[in-house]
Parts: sequence; structure tokens; C-alpha cells
Amino acid sequence: MLQLQNIQLYFGERALLRDASFIVNPGERVALTGPNGAGKSTLLRIIAGEQEADAGAIHLSGTSTIGYLPQDGVDPDPGLTVFEETERAFQEILDLRQREEQLRARLSKMGNDESSGEDRDEDGDEDGANDALLNEYGMVQTKLENAGHYTLQSDIERVLSGLGFRPSDLTRSTTEFSGGWLMRIALAKLLLRRPTYLLLDEPTNHLDIESLQWLESFMKTYDGALIIVSHDKAFLNSVTTRTLHVKHGDIRDYAGNYSFFERKAAEERELLLKKAENQKKELEETRRFIERFRYKATKAKQVQSRIRQLEKIEEIRVDEETAELSFQFPAAERSGRVVLELSSVTKRYGNLTVFENLDLAFERGDKIAVVGPNGAGKSTLIQILAGVLPVTGGTCTLGHNVIPGYFAQHQAEELDPKKTALEEMQSVPGGHSDTRLRTLLGCFLFAGDDVFKPVKVLSGGERSRLALAKMLLNPGNFLIFDEPTNHLDMQSKAILRQALQQFDGTLLIVSHDRDFLDPIVNKTLEIQPGHARYWLGDVSYYLRKKQEMDQQTGDSHQPGHSNHNSAPHQPDKPSATQPTLSRKEERRLRAEKRALLSEKINPLKKRLEELENAISNAEERKQTIETDMADPSFYENGDRVKQVSLEYESLKQALAENLRKWEEIAGRIEFLEEEADRQLQS
Repeated sequence: MLQLQNIQLYFGERALLRDASFIVNPGERVALTGPNGAGKSTLLRIIAGEQEADAGAIHLSGTSTIGYLPQDGVDPDPGLTVFEETERAFQEILDLRQREEQLRARLSKMGNDESSGEDRDEDGDEDGANDALLNEYGMVQTKLENAGHYTLQSDIERVLSGLGFRPSDLTRSTTEFSGGWLMRIALAKLLLRRPTYLLLDEPTNHLDIESLQWLESFMKTYDGALIIVSHDKAFLNSVTTRTLHVKHGDIRDYAGNYSFFERKAAEERELLLKKAENQKKELEETRRFIERFRYKATKAKQVQSRIRQLEKIEEIRVDEETAELSFQFPAAERSGRVVLELSSVTKRYGNLTVFENLDLAFERGDKIAVVGPNGAGKSTLIQILAGVLPVTGGTCTLGHNVIPGYFAQHQAEELDPKKTALEEMQSVPGGHSDTRLRTLLGCFLFAGDDVFKPVKVLSGGERSRLALAKMLLNPGNFLIFDEPTNHLDMQSKAILRQALQQFDGTLLIVSHDRDFLDPIVNKTLEIQPGHARYWLGDVSYYLRKKQEMDQQTGDSHQPGHSNHNSAPHQPDKPSATQPTLSRKEERRLRAEKRALLSEKINPLKKRLEELENAISNAEERKQTIETDMADPSFYENGDRVKQVSLEYESLKQALAENLRKWEEIAGRIEFLEEEADRQLQS
């Protein structure tokens, strides 16, 4: 068990953490949430022993261990390969292996020297050092086996592969990899070490869609406890079942994932607003009474009583920071139908070919997510589309009246360090009012006097947000974003997402944040080494269909189209020599196809209906339990709390499993119905 008792941390007068107390039991999955600057990362560092609190205590039971992944700043050994650096996670095994080799060498030497009588005791017996070495050698081998020595290599390869490393990467030096890839190595070491409590600070920041999905699957089967800081809502919803929300030095505990927390927090805020309104009316009535009868001797006692009553009342304050912020893009100037077209585009860096003969077209009004493994060429393609990188061959043609806008993380480095955040915004042409500039800055976490901070004192994340806000002032009608959400909190992401949903131009977004992308995009562009292909639908649809098609038919039959054909995939047309069928034969064949497909689809539909009923019943029971848990009297009966809590956890697991099965079967039915339509038209 991990227990925090009355943890306090102050920065000057400001309480970053005020009497923070909570318990995390073995196996729990906890999301640590809150606005930027609330103290989430600091709290992780305190738990990990990387930072001291001003007061309070942390208790860790028994032989429990803690593993901690910071946001950045890992420092691998530059003299090691990727595999060797990852292998350092198993220091105990490495030490045992070294001892085993030493013992084997000594035993071998003793065997060779046996005839000379060396290492015998005074009586000539061989039970001395020889027996001791043999016993130790056997013990070391047993320890190696128990520690997983014989699966060590395969375990390391499996985890590194899941996090996006190719087999050839494992023998490369760590110095050949960027900071993002080094963070993946650090994450791999932690996952392999399997600590009792795993603390992860923004683990998804440096992952692509594929490695993020793998990490989600790994986390679901992880037998230790998780405490995760992340702004990826979909990841938190998938992995965690409890939420600790940090705000203004206090921690609130919610018995559910991030979406559950959002619903409960909204309900709490609504209730607080009503209480504040009622209190306001009562206070106004009391003040009116005092003013009316202040100078009447007959009412003196009552007036004094009301004054004392006012002094004792603690005024209910509703957090102003949670007030709704929003901004809207100006109406985008209408462009031509084709916004951008790539024809036979090739891009090389020396002997490395990133793309060859790539054909792509982007049409007015498209909102496209760009996904694919890191290193496949997403950023290269984006920079080509934005006009930042030249092509090696082929053409990249901008359409009529297209005004591009481009955001990438490196633009933060181009800000003037001598200017304030507001002055940087004022430098953008367009005559924007300070009110609009400050509103937009507020949307990206520059509140109050923060707008007067000089750029030179801003953190990397703050500079990135400022660069994004500048770009959005005069956005153009073709917006290209490279990881725009990396330094945004949940509220800022929601504001940007809503604005992009309403934007009437064309969008291209590189991101791995499905919760951010899904409500915005209508197409997904998958970038794989050497080629690209479109999928019609959002990122979750793409992932579901891709997994389904991989399982059922393999890559060659996946929906979408390759880089060699920018039109949607069409079924093969009959050749001129293909034999023709009579209408009667055609009808018979169609009937046979329908019957065959019905045999496949009908049982799936029946199973889908059963799952829907089970899900509905489980959700009703879950809602009932959550209502009970919200009642303070529920916790008066300890046995009932334990029993219902166990039922609640079991219910959540069953519900998640049934939802997964429902999505899988629904996707399978959708695929079969599409296949039926295609076959009946062929």
C-alpha cells in the first residue's frame, strides 16, 4: 500500500499542495489530473523521492517498489546500444550472470587442477572449496531462473518492438536517437522492471498511434499499480479507473476514469453555483435588514446578532478559472476545390528515400488526421505540404486562392525573447484588439498578468502555446498542424478542438490524440515507410478497421487507397474477355451470395443484441452503485462498502470487456455488409 499523509508544499506564499492525503492500493489504476501548474508532476516527484515536501509523510508497505518516468531529462549511457541500455533494467540478473560466469571459470579451473591435488583440505578430501563453489553455482542458477533470465532477451525485444523500435535499432548506439526515442527506452526499462507502483508523467507525448495502442494493451494487463499524469483523455479512459484531481492545492478523489470525473465535476459545479446563488440572496437580505434597522434601538440586539452571523459565514466561491473560454476563427476565404496536389513526389536525404512517386490530393473542406509510426515520414510530408521542405522529384501544386497556415513545435524558438507574450501577439498584422489578444492568450493558459511575462522567462511548453496562439490570429484557409496539443491541458485542448470543428477551411493535423482528433476529422491519412493511403473516417474508425482487416484478410485488403491512386478504392472491373452470365444465372448467384453472407451476419447480429442487453443492464447497475456511493451514509457500513466496491470493480471490468466485444462484432458486421454490397455489385 502507498499512503500519503498531509503532504504540503509551498512556493513562497502559494500553497502548491495543501494537506494532500490519499491511499493507492496494489493494482489500482489512478489518473492524476488538473490544470497546468497545479502540481501534478511535483506530486509524482515527491512520491518517487525525487523532491522533498515541506511537511507530511509517505508510507510504502513491505517490499513494494516505485518506478518513475519523468516528462524528459533521461540520460542513457552513450557507450551502450539500445538493447544494452534497456537490459540495465535487469541489474540483478546482470549481476547474477556475472557471478555465474566467475563461478563457472573457477569450477573449470578446479577441474583442470584436480590431478595436482589443489583446493583439497588437509585430509585430502574434496568437500572444501569445491563443494562450496558448486553449492553457490547451483543457487545462482536457481536465482537466474526465478528472475526470468531465460526469457530476458525475448522480453526486451517484445517491449522495444511494441514501443516502435525495429530489430535493426536494437544494436544501434543510444547516441543515434532523439530525445523522444530515448524516453521510449526509459519507458521500456520501467515496464520490464515491473515496479509495484508505476508513476508515469505524460508517457504518451513521444509515442505514435501504433505504440500508444500497444502501451494501452500492456497497461491493461499490468499487475502493479499505476499513477499516470496525461492530457490524453482517450488513454486515461482506457487505462485508469480512478481519478485524483489536483487544483488550488487540494486533491479531490473520484471513483472512475476521466470521463466519469468530468461528469461528476460538472454536477458538483452546478450544485455549487446553486448554493452560491442561494447564499448570495440570504446575504443580501441580511445586509438589507442590518442597514434598515441599524439605528433603531428596539432592533439593536437583532442587528448585532445578524452582524455576528455575517462574520461567521464563509462565502461560497465558484472557481472563476472554470468559466467557459472560447474563440472562433474568422470565416475562411474560399479556395479552389483542390487545395493541394502532389504528383509523383519523391523525397530523399542522401541515400535514404522517404517517399517515391507519391500521389496525393487534398480537397476544400477536408479535415484530415495524419497518423503513422514515428520515422515513417509524417513530419517530412507535413513540411513539404507547408512549403518548408523542397521535394527531390515530382511536383507539389497549391490550389487557387489557398492561404496556408503552419504550426510546428520549432516555431517556439522563433519568438523574440525581449518581448512579452502580449507584445508577441501584438506584432501579428491585422489590427487585433488587446481584448481579443488577451482572450486568445487566456485560452492557452496565459491568465491575468501572465500576458506581461517576457518570452525569455517562459518555459518550453509556454513558448509553444504562445506560438500556436500567434498562428491562430491570422490562420488562412488551409491549416497544417504538427502535434498542436503536446503542451495543452484538457481545457485548452477542448477550446482548440471546438474552434477547429467550426473552422470552414481545410485542415491537416499530425497528432496521436484520438479524443482531440475524432470530433474534428473526416479522413485519416496513414503514413507508412515509403507510401501513404487514405481511410475515410476518424482515427478511431481507422484503428478499428485496420485491426479488423489485419486479423481477417491482411494488409492487401484494407480499406482506403494507396499512394498510387488518389481516388477511393473501387472493385476491379471485368475484363473484355470475362465470360458473361444470363440474367437468370446472375440472379441465382446473387441469391446464393446473399444467403451465404446472411449465414455469417445473422449469428453476429444475435450476439450483438445479447451484448447490448448485457451492457444496458450493467450500466444501469453501475449507475445505481455510483448514486449510492455519492451518498455519505453509504460509507457508514464497512462490510457493505467492501462488498459493493468489489461488485463495482467487477462490473466495470465486465462492462469494458463487453464494450470491446461489441465494437469488435459491430465492426465485423459493418465489414461483412460492405463486402456484401461490393460482391452484389460485382
